[in-house]
Amino acid sequence: MKKLLYIGLFTICSILAACGGSRTGASMAGGDTIVFKYARDISIVKYKDYTVAKIRNPWKEGMLLHTYILVPKTEKQIPDHLPEGDLIRTPIDRSVISTTAHCQLLEYLHAADAISGVFDLKYILIPDIHSRVKRGKITDCGNGMSPEIEKIICLKPQALFLSPFDNSGGYGKIQTLGVPIVECADYMETSPLGRAEWMKFYGLLFGCEKRADSLFLVVSHTYNTLKRKAAGLPLGRSILTERKTGSVWYCPGGASTVGQMISDAHGRYAFAKDKHSGSLSLSFEQVLDKAGTSDVWAFKYDAPHPMTKAQLLQEYSGYTALKAFRTGEIYECNSSKVPYFEQTPFRPDFLLRDLIQMLHPGVNLGGFRFYRKLE
Repeated sequence: MKKLLYIGLFTICSILAACGGSRTGASMAGGDTIVFKYARDISIVKYKDYTVAKIRNPWKEGMLLHTYILVPKTEKQIPDHLPEGDLIRTPIDRSVISTTAHCQLLEYLHAADAISGVFDLKYILIPDIHSRVKRGKITDCGNGMSPEIEKIICLKPQALFLSPFDNSGGYGKIQTLGVPIVECADYMETSPLGRAEWMKFYGLLFGCEKRADSLFLVVSHTYNTLKRKAAGLPLGRSILTERKTGSVWYCPGGASTVGQMISDAHGRYAFAKDKHSGSLSLSFEQVLDKAGTSDVWAFKYDAPHPMTKAQLLQEYSGYTALKAFRTGEIYECNSSKVPYFEQTPFRPDFLLRDLIQMLHPGVNLGGFRFYRKLE
């Protein structure tokens, strides 16, 4: 029986591999480069019968993370002499998505029907996804760290969308399926619009290139309009973000997307001059010394009920030393109730609007979308 199961899985994997896989060769001349104004970790060149997308390795300077060769399904035969890279036939109409942000992007692009499976369903705050899971239209493929391989095989996906991590050691069994893995490294971009601009790549993959281009024009125009408006205001209040987790307080680095957004909101940030694009691992004492006098404290959490000041003190009594705690200028975002992680990666203009209102009292841009003032 085990032998028959093994043979069956091998056969299915072979069929899946026929839908994509690694190609070798080299014939690239006279392509049209897609312009990326903000994104730094991706480049795309379109040729007559295929497109080459290259993802830069954000952890290793001068190295590539992945190269994809996109060949339209309208091409009945695979072109000869394709350059080296993983072959993906487009548009993709069956995929497994690992992150809530990319599920939301496909909703924006009216391409959600191409989602066949998802990981970590409980963290996806998109009603339509849950509805389609209940109706059997989308399969819950389990935990992203230990996915249910058999379910993935049964879906016969044309691509798996996963988030890469530095020194992760690969993707385990999932990378043996013969299915192209699209490494969603957009989260490593160091500017809000840089990450959002990756929607052009995803639009190509799912056959909605024009829709993605149009959406990005809206996002970039709205974001830059808000940025200019903020720049015309007096310098805003200072802000401290997130809260203590165990013995560590993770603050966004000055060169992170959040750090840039605070600057774009014309606010003040104690770690603005820091050059890190990721998070800073700090003790409470370090935060208190550097940012304890910040005017505003804003943080995210995941809980069934709204946070209160009493709960914060139960969590850590030292919060009383923060100026914003004493003055009541605390803003919270309950990510189990509002779609912060779904929407902000590809709609950074939504978050910038919240930050401007938070850092410039009296400025009303239609109210808050994600945050609310702690009562």
